[in-house]
Amino acid sequence: QVHLVESGGGLVQPGGSLRLSCIASRTGPSVDAMGWYRQAPGKEREMVAIMTRNSRTTYADSVKGRFTISRDNARNMAYLQMNSLKSEDTAVYYCNAGSFMRLQDASTLDSWGQGTQVTVSA
Repeated sequence: QVHLVESGGGLVQPGGSLRLSCIASRTGPSVDAMGWYRQAPGKEREMVAIMTRNSRTTYADSVKGRFTISRDNARNMAYLQMNSLKSEDTAVYYCNAGSFMRLQDASTLDSWGQGTQVTVSA
């Protein structure tokens, strides 16, 4: 079981930046990969970015070049630096932790935190 807490969301103008943080608390083996996801109103939750312990990353095409995922492995924390934000980035952002393969499909994950709202609007 993993406990996830996200923070850092807010209201930002188009073109602005935000940095999200996530801490994953669990017992047992250390977390392999951590990922960020988002869910916009009326849409399914989608993967945004994933990073493994050895820094392998994958990004959704819609955020490549604008978002950067990073981690603090010792503290099981993940960050999402979001630059050049667009209105279509508006969503609740969540993080998760587990194996790299499993994290690529948000629909297979069943443990989520409360998320953090990101609103991009003028």
